[in-house]
Amino acid sequence: QSRLVESGGGLVQPGESLRLSCKASGRTFSPYAMGWFRQAPGKEREFLAAITWNVGITYYGNSVKGRFTISKDNAKNTVYLKMNSLRPENTALYYCAAGMSRPVVAVAAYSYWGQGTQVTVSS
Repeated sequence: QSRLVESGGGLVQPGESLRLSCKASGRTFSPYAMGWFRQAPGKEREFLAAITWNVGITYYGNSVKGRFTISKDNAKNTVYLKMNSLRPENTALYYCAAGMSRPVVAVAAYSYWGQGTQVTVSS
């Protein structure tokens, strides 16, 4: 049983950066991977990035490759998403997730989801 809580969202201007955090709690926290997704109104949930928990292999969605960086701190049960060069179209609710399944790019691979943190990119 894992509970995930995202933080770090907010309102930023285009071109600025933001760092999201996701803290996991629970006695049995031991996922295969942690991932970040986002969902804008009327859109499907989109894969952004994932990192395997044991060895730290990273995966990125094509839309954010080169701009976003996922990292983790196993001792703190925390995963981060550093987002650079944010654009208005990146406005969405950002979710972190933990899962034991593959492929890590798929929503269905994840069993636990945070409540989401809102990121709004606007002038």
